[in-house]
Amino acid sequence: MTAVLYLLVVLIWGTTWIAIHYQIGPVAVELSILYRFALATVVMFALLLVTRRFERLRARDHLVCLGQGLALFSGNFLLIYHASAWVPSGLVAVAFSTGSIWTAVFSWVALGQKLSPRVIAGGLVGLAGLWLLFGIDPARLDLDTLYGLGLALAGTMGFAFGNVFAVIHRRRGLTPWTTTAWGMLYGTLILVAVVLAEGLPWRFDPAPAYVGALLYLAIPGSVVAFLAYLTLVGRIGADKAAYSSVLFPLVALNASALLEGYVWTAAAVAGVALVLLGNLLVFARLPGRRNGGAAPAVKVGA
Repeated sequence: MTAVLYLLVVLIWGTTWIAIHYQIGPVAVELSILYRFALATVVMFALLLVTRRFERLRARDHLVCLGQGLALFSGNFLLIYHASAWVPSGLVAVAFSTGSIWTAVFSWVALGQKLSPRVIAGGLVGLAGLWLLFGIDPARLDLDTLYGLGLALAGTMGFAFGNVFAVIHRRRGLTPWTTTAWGMLYGTLILVAVVLAEGLPWRFDPAPAYVGALLYLAIPGSVVAFLAYLTLVGRIGADKAAYSSVLFPLVALNASALLEGYVWTAAAVAGVALVLLGNLLVFARLPGRRNGGAAPAVKVGA
């Protein structure tokens, strides 16, 4: 069962990026993300009611959920969706895989958790891999690619900071079920505010590709994979479960090659190898380390 859950997380997180690609079109990005998390919020609260996992939150807990909603369920996705309009979705997924590194850094800055030298080394190796993967030549900068990379990394940093809020919840003895549902609700309300502030026309694309991508992103991508990941954390520990982030970029890049025409090059292969090596340096289990102690936060899927 553990192997099935692990494979489920890798396959879902690895293919949500191509689904994001099919959300780019006549419907504004802000609206597409709003529809995704509005649906996911309804499903999450329904699951809480059916399973009776609802927890009462204090006012300060709701403030943390609000921060998590901004960092994890709205602002970061705005950046990531826009990045997908500039670069292939598989490359955005690889950039997103550095979230484990940024989470470690932000946990050190915001929460005082120890930042080991190998985490720093892993971050440098991973960023070097992204440089190779995107084929950025310092002498001939591709501004479009650089812009897309910047958006993807900024969205990834938002995701990482959202994980810091998850650590705060965990320290207060709260489970991710209730806090995630409230975080999604607040993220949805933030997206509504963004849509109204920008004066975007309320539009929906009934095309099968758009609707299918929306359903996939909202339910498997935002609910199922998250719950499967949490089950994995309980079964094998956060450190081993976190290795899913090492594998899903490979699924994403192959999906991008199949559906978007992404072409593998020697530099791209070397870049992917460095990104994955960076993640391995961050999460590799050291001798004598207790199970479940490697991951700095409870990680949420794309």
